[in-house]
Amino acid sequence: MLKRLKTADMIKIYHNPRCRKSRAGLDFLKTNNFDFEVIDYFKNTLTEVQIKQLIKKTGLAVEEMIRKQEIDYKQNFKGKTLSDEQWITQIAANPKLLKRPIVEIEKSAILADPPENILRLLHPHNSK
Repeated sequence: MLKRLKTADMIKIYHNPRCRKSRAGLDFLKTNNFDFEVIDYFKNTLTEVQIKQLIKKTGLAVEEMIRKQEIDYKQNFKGKTLSDEQWITQIAANPKLLKRPIVEIEKSAILADPPENILRLLHPHNSK
């Protein structure tokens, strides 16, 4: 039986099928029978506004959401200081730079690495 939230709290997972960590987040949602929507943000690219809103919901700084192990980061951005707006522009142009998976409900989002972080988002009062 799927665990259903109120419609306004629909779970969305921003997913890259080629990423092991992203697949682990997706498997966690499936294994725990949550009802969710998959957003493949490589096929359906996010706008700068969507990226900014999503990162804001995590409560993390924009730079904390950058994948610094990514080759593109190492070749083009390592050692450089970019503003939040510049990072968001770069993420929109190259989605590989965005850490994943990100799981979102209406007013909150979390970086689901490790996947158990999802429980902190869905049950904030019951998780450690």
